Amino acid sequence: MKPILLQAHERSLTKILYNKDGDLLFTASKHNLPNVWWSINGERLGTYNGHNGAIWDMAVTTDSMTLCTASADQSAILWDTETGKIMHQLTAKSPVRSCGFSLTNNILCVTTDKAMNQPCFIKFYDVRDGTQLENSAPFREIEMTDSKVNRMIWGTVEDYIITGHENGELRQYDWKTGEKIKTVHEHEHLIKDLQLSKDRTMLVTASKDTTAKLFDAKDFKELKSFKTDRPVNSAAISPLKHHILLGGGQEAMEVTTSHTKSGKFEARFFHLIFEEEIGRVKGHFGPINTLAFHPSGKQYSSGAEDGYVRIHDFDQSYYDFEYDF
Repeated sequence: MKPILLQAHERSLTKILYNKDGDLLFTASKHNLPNVWWSINGERLGTYNGHNGAIWDMAVTTDSMTLCTASADQSAILWDTETGKIMHQLTAKSPVRSCGFSLTNNILCVTTDKAMNQPCFIKFYDVRDGTQLENSAPFREIEMTDSKVNRMIWGTVEDYIITGHENGELRQYDWKTGEKIKTVHEHEHLIKDLQLSKDRTMLVTASKDTTAKLFDAKDFKELKSFKTDRPVNSAAISPLKHHILLGGGQEAMEVTTSHTKSGKFEARFFHLIFEEEIGRVKGHFGPINTLAFHPSGKQYSSGAEDGYVRIHDFDQSYYDFEYDF
């Protein structure tokens, strides 16, 4: 399984994202230029120029026409995916941490950090209303008085969003009323990543407490727990097989050697049902910060602290593998 190496980011990767069709791969880093590539061969199509700070999150509409980026420069930008032109820039009073489009692409949710004497907010915009976007005036705001939101995704249906918090809590919020629907506190530390399964019924969380957990996305019942010996920065559910992919490694500031084994920077495959590790893929020279499966399940990509994105197309041996039990 020889990877395609993408080198365009000067700093560590923060987010990689496939569009719904899987032909485009979007990458973002602590540098201010998000990139878009052909996923089939790693050819770079272009960059999105407009931010002045690190990019923390990205979201793309299901028709791949609009890209949203959340940045530390206290703004979220809506881009024309094809031309790279800025359609709208939403300003905030603190860094924007995460963003996401609803299933119909009509509602955009962004979350801001608790920083610069500002509380953490969850904000909702109707993208069909130009005045909301031009004036950066959301139709609903939810203030977080306790733990800040670190990751946000839309739920199984369009009725609610799911948020992962700094204190390890997982919550659901109704965007129509602003009310909190449900809270579970299964993690002991910061939740670094949230990803849904292809049918949107299961949710996988990645946490700094060295575990990844699988939940029912609707009622938050914990289904499985995957334990490692390192902080887990990202986790993804295979759309093709009963596999979970985890990425992480010791903190970048604690890495004192350049040997790839010392920091444990492999991508690790676990069996979704039996919770056992079934394989590892080496290659990165720093902690893996972000992972994503191709919508077909025949490819995955990883982005790490070393500034590289690696696209892996699975060999035939991956499809032939059967778990013995």
